[in-house]
Amino acid sequence: MNSILKILEEETEGTCYTSYRYCADAESLLPKIGYDDTQSVSVVKNRYGETDSTLKSTKNLRAFSEKIRFDEPLFKYFLDGSRRTYKIDDIEILRSIYPIMGGQIGVACCERLSQSKFKCAEFESSIVLSLPTIANPHGKNTEQFFNALTNKVNQAKRFKDGPLKVTKILSYSSTKQEEAKKYEDLGIATIQDEMIDCEKRIVAGLHHRNKINTQNYLIKDGSLQYKPMKSGDYRELTKFKNYFRSVIGVSKMFNPELFKDRSNKSNTDVIAKLGLYHRTPAYMYRSEIVGNVNFAIWYVRIRDPKHTESPFAGVVKIEKILITEEENEQGLDSAEVDLITANVINERNPVCYGSDSRWANHLYPVYLTESYIKSKYLSDMHFLNLF
Repeated sequence: MNSILKILEEETEGTCYTSYRYCADAESLLPKIGYDDTQSVSVVKNRYGETDSTLKSTKNLRAFSEKIRFDEPLFKYFLDGSRRTYKIDDIEILRSIYPIMGGQIGVACCERLSQSKFKCAEFESSIVLSLPTIANPHGKNTEQFFNALTNKVNQAKRFKDGPLKVTKILSYSSTKQEEAKKYEDLGIATIQDEMIDCEKRIVAGLHHRNKINTQNYLIKDGSLQYKPMKSGDYRELTKFKNYFRSVIGVSKMFNPELFKDRSNKSNTDVIAKLGLYHRTPAYMYRSEIVGNVNFAIWYVRIRDPKHTESPFAGVVKIEKILITEEENEQGLDSAEVDLITANVINERNPVCYGSDSRWANHLYPVYLTESYIKSKYLSDMHFLNLF
C-alpha cells in the first residue's frame, strides 16, 4: 500500500481499502444546468436597489458604453476560483466506512496593465485532503491533530523529496445528523469552502493595499452571496463586507426564476426579452443564508440574441453588496449602476467562441483568469498517483 495511505491508517487507527480512485467532478462533463447564484434570496419589499425610483422598464446603455469605450476602464482586477475534487480511497474507522477526498484548489487575480495587456497579480494553489472528524482518535484538539497529520504526510517520500506538498488536511462532519447527506459531498464542501476562503483573503489583501478602490474595481466571477462557513479566516460576510466596497460579482449561469420585482412576482420574461445593451432596474435583495447583508442585483444583455442559443445566453447577472446606511435605505447610486454596467458591456470582446460553451456570457478577462488557473492544474492521473 502507498506509504501515504499507510500513514493515514496508523494515525487515524483506521483501515484503508484501496478503493477505485476517480475525479469526483467527472459528472460535470455531462450536460446539465448549474447556477452560480444561491436559491434562497428574496426581494426587500418597499426598497429600491438603486436611487432612481422612477425607472420601471429596462434602460439602454449603448450610447453610454460607446462614449466611455476609450476611457480608462473601471475594472482593473478580475478574480476567479476553481477546484477539482477526487475520491482517493475509503477508510474504515470504528466499523464505519468514510471516503478520503482530495482536491486541487486554484485562485487567481488578473490585473489589467493596459487596454490589451494583462498579468497575474495574485495566484494561490494548494493540494488538500478531507477526512471525517472521527479520524481523530483522540476526540479533541481536532485542528491540532489534522495539522500534525499534514506534517507527517509531507514527510512521506512522495512529498518530502519533491516540489509538491499537502497544504492542509480538512475535516468533514461524521456526526449522525449529517448522515442523510453523502459523506463524499460533505468532503467536497470542505474543499469548496477552502477555495472560497482563499478568494476572500485575496480580496482583503487588495483592499488593505488600496489596490481596489473607486477608480479600480474588481470583478469576481460568480455570486458574492458567500454563505457562513464553519472554519476559515473570513467566516461571515457581515464582518468583512467593507472589503467588497469596489467589487462586483458577475454570474454567467444564473437562475432566472430568482429575479422578482418589488411585488415579489417573477420577472423572468424581462430578462429573456432584454434588448442588446439594455439593463434591468436594480432591485434590493437579501439572502437568507448570508445574513444581514443587502445586495443590489440587476441584469444586462451583452450579446445580440440572434447569435445565441437560448433566451438567457448573452445575459449576465451583476451583484454589488450595499455597504453604507444610505445605500441600504435608498439603494445604489443609479449613476454608479450605469457606470458599472457600461464597463461590463465593454469587457465582452474578444469572445472565446468555440473554446467554451458559455462564450456568450463570458467577459474575456474573466475567461483569461479561469484559463490561467486550469493551466496550472496537475493532470487527474498525476494527482491520483500522488497517493
